[in-house]
Amino acid sequence: MSSLRDLYLVDPTFTLFNNGSLGTVPRPVLDALFALECEMEFHPGKFFGMLRGRMDEVRAQVAEYLGTTSGNLSFVVNATTALNFPIRSLQLGPGDEVLSTDHEYGALNNAWRYMAKQRGFTYINHPIRVPMTTREAFVENLWEGVTPRTKVIFLSHITSPTALIWPVELVCARARREGILTIVDGAHAPGQIPLKLDEIGADFYVGNLHKWACAPKGTAILYARPEVQHVIEPLVIGWPWRDEPADAKHYIDYVEGMGTRDLCGFLAVPAALKFMREHHWEEVRAECHALAAQAQRRLCEMSGRLPLHPIEDDSWFSQMCLAPLPDDADIGQLSSRLYECHRIETAMPNWNGYKSIRISVQAYLGQADIDRLIDAIRQAIVAGC
Repeated sequence: MSSLRDLYLVDPTFTLFNNGSLGTVPRPVLDALFALECEMEFHPGKFFGMLRGRMDEVRAQVAEYLGTTSGNLSFVVNATTALNFPIRSLQLGPGDEVLSTDHEYGALNNAWRYMAKQRGFTYINHPIRVPMTTREAFVENLWEGVTPRTKVIFLSHITSPTALIWPVELVCARARREGILTIVDGAHAPGQIPLKLDEIGADFYVGNLHKWACAPKGTAILYARPEVQHVIEPLVIGWPWRDEPADAKHYIDYVEGMGTRDLCGFLAVPAALKFMREHHWEEVRAECHALAAQAQRRLCEMSGRLPLHPIEDDSWFSQMCLAPLPDDADIGQLSSRLYECHRIETAMPNWNGYKSIRISVQAYLGQADIDRLIDAIRQAIVAGC
């Protein structure tokens, strides 16, 4: 995997363990993106005239990669924007409840709370007991928050603050039986774990392609089952709007029809899919997972604390994991020391008082980088820098 480092345009003077926040694009994908940008500027009218057909070709490739059909996918700039479509489109009101967990991404908590305030429904961040035990126990824990007023269950596939993989297929199946709509935030999932969206069974599912699937920034998807596509309303009213009942074509047009904008990032997604195929991404992902698991175990030994899942069961995470820090650690100060003294960039959530470091391992990192991270944290805690 170390041979892939040169295929990324990463700063050689820094060690970047924060791929989960923004992602990093390989050089061949950047080359494809630049070629598309040049093509667009060479003859904009011709380029935009062919755009719908080319976007449909990309849609078909992404749908195959994600285990669905192209009519279920629309392209959006990021997961937060994508989730605002169902959040704002659903006709919820007083007496209705949306059930979520206390592990959700802050921006989406804000989106739900804003709409709850506007429309009078209740948004609930139900506490999930940690450490995790079994997937079935998670579902039972979540269902403790279900009431006759629960209309929607919203949860992450891979949580942002705690890096845990939730068993969303179990949740979606049970919710479907009980007539509850499901919305899944899969911002971190494409590229990091294998996905078969039709098999997961969510009513709505969103995912970023620019975090772990090697695509350019501003490329994400909104998946909607055919039975719920008519629910989606446009966030921006423009040419695609029609004063008639919505159908699958309306769904895609409503999501994507936002006027003139640069869509070259989406057209470069096939280059990202090709890059992952050519470099045997399942093997790369397994190596990254092994490095993340090793880092977590070593940091648990250093801190004397346990992770949020059984330490012997590393199937609760993939390329991104959470490792505990000592109780007395000043995470703000520690983060600054790592960055300024050791030129290491990480994320350090303080989730519910659980001080931790979130470690993202992408293909440009290797064993030497893990060793460097562990040594740097030890020095920063013990020696002060």
